[in-house]
Amino acid sequence: MRLGIRFQLLLPLVTLMAGVVGMSVWTALSSVERARRQIENQLDTVAATVGSVTFPLNPSTLKLMKGMSGADFLLCDAHRRPILDDKNQPMTTLPAVPASLPEPAAGDEHPLGSRVEVAGAVYFCRGVALRHDVSANLTLYIFYSESLWRDALWQAIRPALVVGVIGGIVAIGLTVAVTQHLTRRIQELERRTRLIAAGDFSPMSLPRRDDELRDLGQSVNDMAQRLADYRETATRTERLRLLGQVSGGLAHQLRNGVAGARLAVQLHAKECSGKADGETLDVALRQLALMEMHLKRFLDLGKTIELRREACDLRTLVAEAAALVGPQCRHAAIDLCVLPGEGPLIVSADGGQLSQLLVNIMTNAAEAAGPDGRVEIRSGIAATGLAWIEVIDSGPGPSKEIADRLFEPFVTGKPEGVGLGLAVARQVVEAHAGTIAWSRRPEGTCFRIELPA
Repeated sequence: MRLGIRFQLLLPLVTLMAGVVGMSVWTALSSVERARRQIENQLDTVAATVGSVTFPLNPSTLKLMKGMSGADFLLCDAHRRPILDDKNQPMTTLPAVPASLPEPAAGDEHPLGSRVEVAGAVYFCRGVALRHDVSANLTLYIFYSESLWRDALWQAIRPALVVGVIGGIVAIGLTVAVTQHLTRRIQELERRTRLIAAGDFSPMSLPRRDDELRDLGQSVNDMAQRLADYRETATRTERLRLLGQVSGGLAHQLRNGVAGARLAVQLHAKECSGKADGETLDVALRQLALMEMHLKRFLDLGKTIELRREACDLRTLVAEAAALVGPQCRHAAIDLCVLPGEGPLIVSADGGQLSQLLVNIMTNAAEAAGPDGRVEIRSGIAATGLAWIEVIDSGPGPSKEIADRLFEPFVTGKPEGVGLGLAVARQVVEAHAGTIAWSRRPEGTCFRIELPA
């Protein structure tokens, strides 16, 4: 049987409250018993005192006894007939004389005596036979009002009973309110986890109260964020895998064709060595080399990069990449500026992979800067010990629509672009345990690469 957390919280508390109420009831009943015994002992004392009096009983004496004990009295003879005073009135403190009286020593059913009705009111009545010489053969009847008896019992029971019942009700009410509040928060956590299971990884709002449930909510948000990152990574990996499967064969054939064309141009360049068209053939060879590099990059997309690490000077790689991109910049009247640093910038890396990466980043920067634009390359060592390279162009930068997805495959802001260059760049940098990011600066758009030195 499923027992909800609300009932799990309520059950022990309600049980505790029931115990408190039970103790209150027991205390009340004990108070009633003490009050009853006190009244009985008081009347027993009165009866014992009356039974041993040595002075004659008269109306004044009976009124005095009533004031001290709270009971009423009636003086009768041995035949239970009222004794009359000098004014021919019954010697009693009662408003009237009862029609019938019990036997003095008959063993009353009630400890206070038998119930007798007097002038519409019910009294407990018990008779005490007087044996002293002054009052021989007389019987004194003691009457105690049943309403006074009940009032005395209620006065005894009321404090404990009221405190117990009200305290129990208040405690149960507070318990229900607290469990309702906790249950709502737990249900909100359950609803949020169901949304996460359905694919909604948006964060939930956290309560102001800093407690364990808030910590649990923060953990749920952290879990949702990690799941969102995992889903994004899985989606990107799947897209890369499909891309490799679909286009691998086509890219391989194109690469073979480009390699053959480059070989033919190289042979023709040897035959035309020293002639006027030699420079033109050099440009064609460089373009074919770039095409082959792009096709290789296309084939390597999504694959695990195998690095051939060696000691490389980043500034040398930057200079070589700038030399390859230089003709394109000169043709478009783009100012390509490489700021030299002091001394070499040595890293353990795959020089070929980093060269392709730098050529790709510089080519993108030149295309973003446009005619009469400016591209600036900087390098150095950060305070954290990382080697860094910055490629800054004077272009407007990526649009808001693609700014957050700039390093994803097939995301590009160029009409003729494919959107693979930056995706491959990030893949290469991450394979070297580095990072690549972009930012907007006053001087333009900056792509920064950091690698362990």
